[in-house]
Amino acid sequence: MSQTYQTLRLILGDQLNAGHSWYSIKDEGILYVIAELNQETSYVKHHVQKVCAFFAAMKAFAVALQKAGHNVSHLTLDDTHQFATLPELLNSLIARYGIAKFEYQLPDEYRLREQLSAFCAQIDIESGAYESEHFYLSDSELSSYFSAGKKHRLEAFYRKMRVRFNILMDGSTPFGGEWNFDSNNRNKLKQKDLSEIPEPLVFANDVSDIWERLQRHQVRTFGTYEANSLWPITRAQAKELLCSFCETQLPKFGFFQDAMTCKADDMYTKKQWSLYHSRLSFALNSKIISPQFVVDTVVAYFMQHQQEIDIAQVEGFVRQIIGWREFVRGIYWVNMPQYAGLNELDAKRDLPDWFWDGKTHMNCQKHAVKQSLDYAYAHHIQRLMVTGNFCLIAGIDPRQVDDWYLGVYIDAIEWVEMPNTRGMSQFADGGIVGSKAYAASGNYVNKMSDYCSDCQYDIKSVAGHNACPLNSLYWHFMDTHEGKFSSNPRNRMVYANWRKKAPEQRALIMEQAAFYLDNLNKL
Repeated sequence: MSQTYQTLRLILGDQLNAGHSWYSIKDEGILYVIAELNQETSYVKHHVQKVCAFFAAMKAFAVALQKAGHNVSHLTLDDTHQFATLPELLNSLIARYGIAKFEYQLPDEYRLREQLSAFCAQIDIESGAYESEHFYLSDSELSSYFSAGKKHRLEAFYRKMRVRFNILMDGSTPFGGEWNFDSNNRNKLKQKDLSEIPEPLVFANDVSDIWERLQRHQVRTFGTYEANSLWPITRAQAKELLCSFCETQLPKFGFFQDAMTCKADDMYTKKQWSLYHSRLSFALNSKIISPQFVVDTVVAYFMQHQQEIDIAQVEGFVRQIIGWREFVRGIYWVNMPQYAGLNELDAKRDLPDWFWDGKTHMNCQKHAVKQSLDYAYAHHIQRLMVTGNFCLIAGIDPRQVDDWYLGVYIDAIEWVEMPNTRGMSQFADGGIVGSKAYAASGNYVNKMSDYCSDCQYDIKSVAGHNACPLNSLYWHFMDTHEGKFSSNPRNRMVYANWRKKAPEQRALIMEQAAFYLDNLNKL
């Protein structure tokens, strides 16, 4: 007969927080369960590197807990494949081990939180839910900062967070005299800058056994498989990556945080995919490392190296974590489940086929999509202003956009993905997240990257042979939604320029856009 335990505690794949109060004491009556699950590999099709990284991190965390003296059951797909859902597995474990109490940490995805809440309501043993103890703001505090359906703005929230948690503050005023140095962080990488881009620190975690398991159980994935995962799967690796970021990328992080290039690689070094970004988002979103630890470490390093690093570099990084990351989480939870169905612009077109293979003639899209498929990663401007912008101005169904972003990126968990995609990127929420639709012509891509110089499309042409598709699609989008956007002061100049064009020129642009919209798969 199996050993019995008093309590079963579930640890999900994005709850790998070694600092949680659960682990402060050892109790022989508690069994911790970490399980690979069919339902988590199939609710959306995932990038193979994402699945491998999460499964490898889960195994590493189970080993670490065991070494710390806890009872842990790490179940692979070989152990759980007969269970279609998480509740089926839990019921089996409760019966097997004679469990009298079930406990879990509040999931950060609505579907899982609802599933576990419903499960606890129907079992006849005691149950309890705990905070994940990861974020700056607890679950119970979110309603104090956010209201359902209300339009919220990052800057006001960000300032409150800076003050409350005393981050980069000089008494009651912001360190450096300004709250936000974003205007300093919009620089393009010039030719002379390319050789100075640091080579990224990557890891070599063997995931070949996981790959074999995924094939054995016919798990559908996409993207480029790598036998050695380059992502940090332990706290030690995450701290090493953080240290490397402080030393090699932080000095220019803010300055080039919006830049893109396709000319920095050579046959020996691949660095244009990473540039000056920390790539800590997987470790953060799986909770291997805490946002407070990351922010405290970066700020402390900055304070000790102010001769080499200016405030604009560190403020831009801090804003992403205590500002944007906490902000979108609040937006998600106060607006779910209604948020998942929002489609303010009534976008209905299908995602082009080249999002799955990168085979497009648009150089900017090709590089952003191919990088995403090769590394399960793209930085925020590639996501927002390259692939995201294309989907916005082409009117792609936000559900399909959501599914692609949720599946392709190593750090994508619904709480962070959906407000970024459906809200900030696609304006499907009607402005709950952003004050305007982040639509742009090819000029933005040309301003922030070197993609356009090698593109078969002409960045300077709006209509005609080989005209950049982004140009006519942008004007078509703005014209189509003039009723929604023209009253926004930030769009006043846009519509003034549109009206200045001769009627026949506007007609030609709209005709060009209609042609491209009818041929999205061939662009």
